[in-house]
Amino acid sequence: MTDRTGIAPQVYTEDNIRKLDPMEHIRLRPGMYVGGTDSRALHHLIYEVVDNAIDEALAGRCDTIIVTLMDDNWVSVDDNGVGIPVGFKKEANMSTLEMVMTQVGAGGKFDNSAYKVSGGLHGVGVSAVNALSEELTAEVRRNGYLWRQTYQAGKPVTEVKKVRPLKDGEPTGTKITFKPDFTVLEPNEFSYSTLAQRFREMAFVTRRVTITLRDERVKPIPKEITFYFEGGLQSFVRYLNRNRTPLHQPVYAERDVEITPEGKQPVTIGVEVAFQYTDTATVTELAFANTINTPDGGTHLTGLRASLTGVINRYARKAGLLKEKDNNFSGNDTLEGLTAIVSIKHPHPSFESQTKVKLINPEVQGAVSQVVTEVFSEFLEVNQREARRIVEKCMTSMRAREAARKARDLVRSGPSLLESSTLPGKLADCSQHGENAEIYIVEGDSAGGSAKQGRDRHFQAILPLRGKILNTERARLDKMLDNNEIKALISALGTGISEDFRLEGLRYGRVIIMTDADVDGSHIRTLLLTFFFRHMQPLIQNGHLYIAQPPIFRLQNGKDVEYLYSEAGVNENELLARALKRYKDPDKVKVSRYKGLGEMNPEQLWETTMDPQTRTLLQVTIEDAAEADRIFDMLMGSAVPPRRRFIQTHARNVRNLDV
Repeated sequence: MTDRTGIAPQVYTEDNIRKLDPMEHIRLRPGMYVGGTDSRALHHLIYEVVDNAIDEALAGRCDTIIVTLMDDNWVSVDDNGVGIPVGFKKEANMSTLEMVMTQVGAGGKFDNSAYKVSGGLHGVGVSAVNALSEELTAEVRRNGYLWRQTYQAGKPVTEVKKVRPLKDGEPTGTKITFKPDFTVLEPNEFSYSTLAQRFREMAFVTRRVTITLRDERVKPIPKEITFYFEGGLQSFVRYLNRNRTPLHQPVYAERDVEITPEGKQPVTIGVEVAFQYTDTATVTELAFANTINTPDGGTHLTGLRASLTGVINRYARKAGLLKEKDNNFSGNDTLEGLTAIVSIKHPHPSFESQTKVKLINPEVQGAVSQVVTEVFSEFLEVNQREARRIVEKCMTSMRAREAARKARDLVRSGPSLLESSTLPGKLADCSQHGENAEIYIVEGDSAGGSAKQGRDRHFQAILPLRGKILNTERARLDKMLDNNEIKALISALGTGISEDFRLEGLRYGRVIIMTDADVDGSHIRTLLLTFFFRHMQPLIQNGHLYIAQPPIFRLQNGKDVEYLYSEAGVNENELLARALKRYKDPDKVKVSRYKGLGEMNPEQLWETTMDPQTRTLLQVTIEDAAEADRIFDMLMGSAVPPRRRFIQTHARNVRNLDV
C-alpha cells in the first residue's frame, strides 16, 4: 500500500511509543544535558561536577577543590565539603548517594535549608555526568567512614560500601572519578589550558576558595596550578586589564538587594560588580549567576549596561560636558574601552537551558541597575578627574561612531558595492550561495590566480587580498571602513560588521582563510582572525570560519608523489625526517618546500587544499572568550612589553629550516 506520493507510509502504533529511563534518555539525547557531544561537552562534564563543589563553598562548607587529569581520559574532582548523604532513602528504595547519582531531579538544591544559592538547579548535572561515563566511582567521606559506589553508563554495578574509617584529620567531602564514554561522545582529550582558564574564573568569582588543577598525564613530574584570590572581581578586572592602560581604579560594589517580583514573594539578590575603563576600543564583559559563567549574558548584564549609560549621561549633563544641543551617549559609546564583570547570587535563578548560557530572571536587571547606579554615581562625583576622562572617552567614541556610520552606509549598500569597478577584479564569485557555498580569502594575486583556476566554480568563491590588512585591534571602525581590503571582505560576506552584523546575510556557509605557510602568511592569518574575532564574532561562534591547511612539503620518488602537512607539536625538520625514513633510498627523494601558495599550480592547489574529498580544514572556535580576548589584546594591541615577553618566552620553540 502506498500513499499519493507513491511512498509506503510508515507505521505508527502503540508499539512505536517508548519510555526511557533517565540514564537512557541522557545517553540518547546528550545535547539536552551537556550541550552536545563535542570537546565543549566533554569539558562540561567536569564543570558540572566542579559546580557542585562550588555550591558547597557557597554554603560555607568547602574551601578546597582538586581536579586531577589522569591517563586514558580518567579525571577526578575532590572537594572537602560535607559529602553527599549515603543513608537509605525509603521512598526511592535506594541509598541517597545512588539516588543523587542516577535519578534526574534528585538533589539537595530543592531544599533552601541546605543551599541558599547554588548553580545546580534541576538535579540533572552529576547524574548526566554519570550517564555519559563509561565508568564512574563516587567516594564519600562522611559519618566517620569512606563510602564508595561504582557505576557504568549510569547504572550501579556495586552497592554503596563502607570502605574504611576516616583517618585522624582526614576531611569530609566527595570525590568523583570518571572516564567519559566515547561511544556516546566524540573522541577528544581534556585540555589543561581550557580547564585552567575556567578554574581561574571560578576562583576569582568565588573568593577564598582554593582550586587546584593537576595533570598527571605529564611525565615524570605532573603539571599543577593552584588558584586562590582574596580580591574577587576587583582582582579579576586588574588581571584582564594587565596589558591595557586603565583610566581609573576599578569601581567595585558588593551588596544584597531585596526585590519583589510581580506576583511573587520578595527575594534577596546578591550583586557583586567590578568595572574599569581603559584607553583601548576593546569591550570585555563577563557575567556570572551563582558563580556559573553565562556567556550569552542575560538580565544581569543588561542591568549593568543600562545603568552605566544612564549614569554617564546624567553626570555629563550636570557637569556641562554634554551641551543642550548634544545628543546623549548611546550604549555603544559608553561600552567602548570597558572591562566589566557582574556576578549575582539568586535563590531561584532561571536560565534558557540546562547548559545555563543566559540568565532570564527579569528582577535581576533592576537589582544590578540599582547597585551600579549608586556606586558609579558616587564614584564620578568624588573622582572628578577620572570622571572627565571617562566622559571624554565616550565623546571620542561618539565622534568615531558618527564617522563610522557615514562609512558604513557605503558597506550597507551590499550588491551595488559588489558591482562597483573595484570588486570584479578581486572577488571571483561562485554560482551557488548558501550553506554549501564557501569563500576562500587568499593571500596575494599570485595565489589568488591559482585558486581561481583550481576551484570548483559552482560552490567556491575566491577573494584575493593584496598585502596585509589593517590591524583592527588598534583601529577604530571609521578607519577600518576606509580600508579597501576590509571593505571588500565585508561586502563579499554580506553580513555587515560589529553592531550591524547579521548572520542571516552570510552568502557562504564556510569562510576559509588560506595563506602561505611562512611568517608573512601567519601574520596575515592573525590579522584576519583579529578582525573576525573583534567585529564578526558570531561567524566564529556559529562554526563558519575555517583555516585551510596547504602542504608544506612535496616529496617525489620517481612517479610517486607525497605531500606533507604540518602537525601540532612537530616542527618541520622532524616532520620531514620522519617521512624520509619510510623510503628505501631517501637520497633519491626530491624534496620541495612550498613557501607560498603561488608556487603550486592550480591542479596541485585543488588536490591538496581545496578538494573537499582530500583537503583538511581547521575550524576556528572560541573555547574561552576571556582568554581569546587577552591573547588578541596582548599580541595585536598597542602595549609592547607584554608582546615582547611573549616572543622572548616562545622564541626558543621556533626553528628555521633550509631546504
